[in-house]
Amino acid sequence: MACKTLLSVVTEQGPDGPGLAALDTAIALARREDAHLDVLVLGIDQTQYGYFSAGAGVAMVQETLAQAMAAAEELEAKVRQRLAAEEIRWAVDRAVAQLGGVPPLVAHRARFSDLVVQSRPYGPGRSATDEAVVEAAMFDGQAPVLVMPDGMIDPPAFDRVVIAWNQSPEAMAAIRRALPLLQRASMVDITIIDPPAHGPERSDPGGMLSQWLSRHEVRAEVSVLARTLPRVSDVLARHIRDRDADLLVMGAYGHSRFREAILGGATRDMLENTDIPVLLAR
Repeated sequence: MACKTLLSVVTEQGPDGPGLAALDTAIALARREDAHLDVLVLGIDQTQYGYFSAGAGVAMVQETLAQAMAAAEELEAKVRQRLAAEEIRWAVDRAVAQLGGVPPLVAHRARFSDLVVQSRPYGPGRSATDEAVVEAAMFDGQAPVLVMPDGMIDPPAFDRVVIAWNQSPEAMAAIRRALPLLQRASMVDITIIDPPAHGPERSDPGGMLSQWLSRHEVRAEVSVLARTLPRVSDVLARHIRDRDADLLVMGAYGHSRFREAILGGATRDMLENTDIPVLLAR
Protein backbone atom coordinates (compact mmCIF):
# COMPACT_ATOMS: atom_id res chain seq x y z
CA MET A 1 0.00 0.00 0.00
CA ALA A 2 1.39 3.42 -0.99
CA CYS A 3 1.23 4.98 2.48
CA LYS A 4 3.67 7.55 3.79
CA THR A 5 1.92 8.34 7.07
CA LEU A 6 0.13 5.85 9.31
CA LEU A 7 -1.87 6.65 12.43
CA SER A 8 -2.85 4.43 15.33
CA VAL A 9 -4.87 5.66 18.29
CA VAL A 10 -4.18 3.86 21.57
CA THR A 11 -6.70 4.10 24.39
CA GLU A 12 -6.51 0.72 26.10
CA GLN A 13 -4.39 -0.08 29.12
CA GLY A 14 -2.90 -3.47 29.84
CA PRO A 15 -0.65 -5.56 27.59
CA ASP A 16 -3.53 -7.25 25.76
CA GLY A 17 -5.72 -4.22 25.12
CA PRO A 18 -7.02 -3.91 21.54
CA GLY A 19 -5.40 -0.51 21.13
CA LEU A 20 -1.95 -1.96 21.77
CA ALA A 21 -2.66 -4.91 19.48
CA ALA A 22 -3.44 -2.47 16.66
CA LEU A 23 -0.20 -0.65 17.44
CA ASP A 24 1.76 -3.84 16.72
CA THR A 25 0.02 -4.10 13.34
CA ALA A 26 0.73 -0.45 12.57
CA ILE A 27 4.40 -0.99 13.40
CA ALA A 28 4.56 -3.99 11.07
CA LEU A 29 2.89 -2.02 8.27
CA ALA A 30 5.18 0.98 8.77
CA ARG A 31 8.19 -1.30 8.54
CA ARG A 32 6.87 -3.04 5.43
CA GLU A 33 5.87 0.15 3.64
CA ASP A 34 8.75 2.31 4.90
CA ALA A 35 6.17 4.73 6.31
CA HIS A 36 6.13 7.15 9.24
CA LEU A 37 3.94 6.07 12.16
CA ASP A 38 2.09 8.60 14.31
CA VAL A 39 0.61 7.33 17.57
CA LEU A 40 -2.00 9.24 19.54
CA VAL A 41 -2.33 8.09 23.14
CA LEU A 42 -5.69 9.03 24.64
CA GLY A 43 -6.59 9.12 28.30
CA ILE A 44 -10.36 9.02 28.73
CA ASP A 45 -11.90 11.13 31.47
CA GLN A 46 -14.93 9.14 32.63
CA THR A 47 -16.55 12.06 34.49
CA GLN A 48 -20.37 12.01 34.44
CA TYR A 49 -21.41 15.43 35.59
CA GLY A 50 -25.08 14.61 36.01
CA TYR A 51 -24.42 12.20 38.89
CA PHE A 52 -22.54 14.47 41.31
CA SER A 53 -24.05 15.27 44.69
CA ALA A 54 -24.18 18.89 45.78
CA GLY A 55 -20.77 20.22 46.71
CA ALA A 56 -18.86 17.23 45.34
CA GLY A 57 -18.56 18.40 41.73
CA VAL A 58 -15.22 20.20 41.74
CA ALA A 59 -13.40 17.58 43.78
CA MET A 60 -14.79 14.74 41.65
CA VAL A 61 -13.86 16.46 38.39
CA GLN A 62 -10.32 17.02 39.60
CA GLU A 63 -10.00 13.42 40.75
CA THR A 64 -11.27 11.81 37.54
CA LEU A 65 -9.18 14.16 35.40
CA ALA A 66 -6.06 13.34 37.43
CA GLN A 67 -6.77 9.62 36.99
CA ALA A 68 -7.14 10.03 33.23
CA MET A 69 -3.92 12.01 32.99
CA ALA A 70 -1.99 9.45 35.05
CA ALA A 71 -3.35 6.59 32.93
CA ALA A 72 -2.39 8.40 29.72
CA GLU A 73 1.14 9.06 30.98
CA GLU A 74 1.57 5.41 31.91
CA LEU A 75 0.25 4.26 28.56
CA GLU A 76 2.46 6.71 26.68
CA ALA A 77 5.52 5.34 28.46
CA LYS A 78 4.58 1.81 27.37
CA VAL A 79 4.06 2.95 23.78
CA ARG A 80 7.39 4.79 23.66
CA GLN A 81 9.18 1.78 25.10
CA ARG A 82 7.57 -0.44 22.47
CA LEU A 83 8.49 1.90 19.61
CA ALA A 84 12.04 2.50 20.78
CA ALA A 85 12.89 -1.08 19.88
CA GLU A 86 11.76 -0.61 16.27
CA GLU A 87 13.79 0.73 13.35
CA ILE A 88 10.97 2.85 11.93
CA ARG A 89 10.16 6.56 11.90
CA TRP A 90 7.62 7.38 14.59
CA ALA A 91 6.16 10.10 16.80
CA VAL A 92 3.92 9.91 19.87
CA ASP A 93 1.52 12.49 21.24
CA ARG A 94 -0.71 12.34 24.31
CA ALA A 95 -4.09 13.89 25.08
CA VAL A 96 -6.86 13.59 27.66
CA ALA A 97 -10.52 13.99 26.79
CA GLN A 98 -14.00 12.94 27.72
CA LEU A 99 -15.76 10.65 25.28
CA GLY A 100 -17.44 13.60 23.55
CA GLY A 101 -14.05 15.20 22.96
CA VAL A 102 -12.49 12.19 21.26
CA PRO A 103 -13.81 12.82 17.69
CA PRO A 104 -12.14 16.21 17.09
CA LEU A 105 -8.81 14.98 18.47
CA VAL A 106 -8.82 11.87 16.30
CA ALA A 107 -10.18 13.66 13.23
CA HIS A 108 -7.42 16.26 13.31
CA ARG A 109 -4.73 13.57 13.25
CA ALA A 110 -6.54 11.31 10.78
CA ARG A 111 -6.93 14.18 8.31
CA PHE A 112 -3.15 14.19 7.79
CA SER A 113 -2.75 10.41 7.61
CA ASP A 114 -2.87 8.06 4.65
CA LEU A 115 -4.24 5.19 6.70
CA VAL A 116 -5.55 4.70 10.24
CA VAL A 117 -4.92 1.28 11.78
CA GLN A 118 -7.25 0.13 14.58
CA SER A 119 -8.67 -3.01 16.13
CA ARG A 120 -12.33 -3.78 15.51
CA PRO A 121 -14.58 -1.33 17.36
CA TYR A 122 -17.54 -3.62 18.04
CA GLY A 123 -18.07 -6.85 19.91
CA PRO A 124 -17.08 -8.28 23.31
CA GLY A 125 -14.48 -6.29 25.19
CA ARG A 126 -14.99 -3.15 23.10
CA SER A 127 -16.02 0.22 24.46
CA ALA A 128 -17.73 3.35 23.22
CA THR A 129 -14.25 4.88 22.87
CA ASP A 130 -13.19 2.24 20.32
CA GLU A 131 -16.27 3.02 18.26
CA ALA A 132 -15.74 6.77 18.54
CA VAL A 133 -12.15 6.53 17.33
CA VAL A 134 -12.95 4.53 14.18
CA GLU A 135 -15.97 6.64 13.27
CA ALA A 136 -14.15 9.94 13.89
CA ALA A 137 -11.29 8.88 11.61
CA MET A 138 -13.68 8.02 8.78
CA PHE A 139 -16.44 10.61 9.12
CA ASP A 140 -14.59 13.66 10.41
CA GLY A 141 -11.03 12.86 9.40
CA GLN A 142 -12.03 11.50 5.97
CA ALA A 143 -9.30 8.86 6.24
CA PRO A 144 -9.45 5.18 5.30
CA VAL A 145 -9.35 2.85 8.29
CA LEU A 146 -7.80 -0.60 8.33
CA VAL A 147 -9.66 -2.62 10.97
CA MET A 148 -7.73 -5.64 12.20
CA PRO A 149 -9.39 -8.80 13.56
CA ASP A 150 -8.59 -10.06 17.02
CA GLY A 151 -5.44 -12.11 17.34
CA MET A 152 -3.83 -10.90 14.10
CA ILE A 153 -0.70 -8.80 14.55
CA ASP A 154 1.30 -9.21 11.36
CA PRO A 155 -0.79 -7.93 8.44
CA PRO A 156 -1.13 -10.35 5.52
CA ALA A 157 0.24 -9.59 2.07
CA PHE A 158 -3.13 -8.24 0.84
CA ASP A 159 -2.64 -10.39 -2.23
CA ARG A 160 -6.21 -11.68 -2.53
CA VAL A 161 -8.79 -8.92 -2.14
CA VAL A 162 -12.57 -8.97 -2.11
CA ILE A 163 -14.41 -5.73 -2.89
CA ALA A 164 -17.95 -5.40 -1.54
CA TRP A 165 -19.66 -3.51 -4.36
CA ASN A 166 -23.18 -2.09 -4.07
CA GLN A 167 -22.87 0.92 -6.41
CA SER A 168 -22.82 3.32 -3.44
CA PRO A 169 -20.62 6.42 -3.12
CA GLU A 170 -19.18 4.91 0.07
CA ALA A 171 -18.05 1.76 -1.74
CA MET A 172 -16.48 3.79 -4.53
CA ALA A 173 -14.64 5.96 -2.01
CA ALA A 174 -13.16 2.87 -0.38
CA ILE A 175 -12.07 1.47 -3.75
CA ARG A 176 -10.37 4.72 -4.73
CA ARG A 177 -8.48 4.77 -1.42
CA ALA A 178 -7.46 1.14 -1.88
CA LEU A 179 -6.34 1.53 -5.50
CA PRO A 180 -2.55 1.31 -4.88
CA LEU A 181 -3.14 -1.87 -2.92
CA LEU A 182 -5.44 -3.33 -5.59
CA GLN A 183 -2.80 -2.73 -8.23
CA ARG A 184 -0.42 -4.99 -6.32
CA ALA A 185 -2.90 -7.81 -5.64
CA SER A 186 -2.85 -11.01 -7.67
CA MET A 187 -6.62 -11.52 -7.24
CA VAL A 188 -9.32 -8.86 -6.95
CA ASP A 189 -12.91 -10.06 -6.71
CA ILE A 190 -15.74 -7.55 -7.17
CA THR A 191 -18.52 -9.11 -5.14
CA ILE A 192 -22.14 -8.09 -5.72
CA ILE A 193 -24.97 -9.55 -3.66
CA ASP A 194 -28.50 -9.44 -5.10
CA PRO A 195 -27.97 -6.59 -7.60
CA PRO A 196 -31.12 -4.50 -8.16
CA ALA A 197 -33.25 -5.48 -11.13
CA HIS A 198 -33.66 -1.82 -12.05
CA GLY A 199 -30.60 0.38 -12.02
CA PRO A 200 -27.69 1.66 -14.10
CA GLU A 201 -25.83 -1.67 -13.85
CA ARG A 202 -28.79 -4.03 -14.29
CA SER A 203 -27.48 -5.49 -17.58
CA ASP A 204 -23.84 -5.79 -16.50
CA PRO A 205 -23.37 -5.73 -12.70
CA GLY A 206 -19.89 -4.56 -11.82
CA GLY A 207 -18.93 -4.13 -15.48
CA MET A 208 -18.12 -0.44 -15.39
CA LEU A 209 -16.13 -0.81 -12.16
CA SER A 210 -14.17 -3.72 -13.62
CA GLN A 211 -13.40 -1.68 -16.74
CA TRP A 212 -12.30 1.33 -14.67
CA LEU A 213 -10.03 -0.87 -12.55
CA SER A 214 -8.52 -2.52 -15.63
CA ARG A 215 -7.43 0.88 -16.89
CA HIS A 216 -5.54 1.22 -13.64
CA GLU A 217 -3.85 -2.14 -14.26
CA VAL A 218 -5.99 -4.00 -11.72
CA ARG A 219 -6.91 -7.53 -12.73
CA ALA A 220 -10.44 -7.92 -11.42
CA GLU A 221 -13.24 -10.42 -11.83
CA VAL A 222 -16.90 -10.11 -10.88
CA SER A 223 -18.89 -12.45 -8.62
CA VAL A 224 -22.66 -11.98 -8.51
CA LEU A 225 -24.16 -13.78 -5.52
CA ALA A 226 -27.72 -14.48 -4.42
CA ARG A 227 -28.70 -13.59 -0.89
CA THR A 228 -29.08 -17.15 0.34
CA LEU A 229 -28.46 -16.32 4.01
CA PRO A 230 -30.42 -13.96 6.29
CA ARG A 231 -27.72 -11.30 6.41
CA VAL A 232 -25.67 -9.79 3.61
CA SER A 233 -22.61 -9.99 5.86
CA ASP A 234 -23.05 -13.78 6.16
CA VAL A 235 -23.07 -14.22 2.38
CA LEU A 236 -20.05 -11.97 2.09
CA ALA A 237 -18.16 -13.79 4.85
CA ARG A 238 -18.79 -17.16 3.20
CA HIS A 239 -17.57 -15.83 -0.14
CA ILE A 240 -14.42 -14.44 1.49
CA ARG A 241 -13.63 -17.89 2.84
CA ASP A 242 -14.34 -19.50 -0.53
CA ARG A 243 -11.97 -17.09 -2.26
CA ASP A 244 -9.34 -17.41 0.47
CA ALA A 245 -9.18 -13.61 0.59
CA ASP A 246 -6.87 -11.78 2.98
CA LEU A 247 -8.52 -8.33 2.75
CA LEU A 248 -12.04 -6.94 2.38
CA VAL A 249 -12.54 -3.46 0.91
CA MET A 250 -15.94 -1.94 1.61
CA GLY A 251 -17.72 1.36 2.02
CA ALA A 252 -18.73 2.19 5.57
CA TYR A 253 -22.22 2.77 6.89
CA GLY A 254 -24.63 2.81 3.99
CA HIS A 255 -27.29 3.67 6.58
CA SER A 256 -26.92 6.15 9.42
CA ARG A 257 -24.63 5.13 12.25
CA PHE A 258 -27.60 5.36 14.64
CA ARG A 259 -29.67 2.98 12.53
CA GLU A 260 -26.80 0.50 12.28
CA ALA A 261 -26.22 0.71 16.03
CA ILE A 262 -29.86 -0.13 16.73
CA LEU A 263 -30.87 -2.40 13.85
CA GLY A 264 -27.52 -3.66 12.63
CA GLY A 265 -26.08 -3.43 9.14
CA ALA A 266 -23.43 -4.88 6.86
CA THR A 267 -20.68 -2.61 8.22
CA ARG A 268 -21.32 -3.39 11.85
CA ASP A 269 -21.89 -7.10 11.22
CA MET A 270 -18.63 -7.47 9.29
CA LEU A 271 -16.61 -5.60 11.91
CA GLU A 272 -18.05 -7.65 14.75
CA ASN A 273 -17.28 -10.99 13.12
CA THR A 274 -14.47 -10.50 10.63
CA ASP A 275 -11.45 -12.76 10.72
CA ILE A 276 -9.55 -10.85 8.01
CA PRO A 277 -8.59 -7.15 7.84
CA VAL A 278 -11.24 -4.76 6.52
CA LEU A 279 -10.40 -1.51 4.74
CA LEU A 280 -13.20 0.98 5.30
CA ALA A 281 -13.77 4.44 3.88
CA ARG A 282 -16.50 6.91 3.06
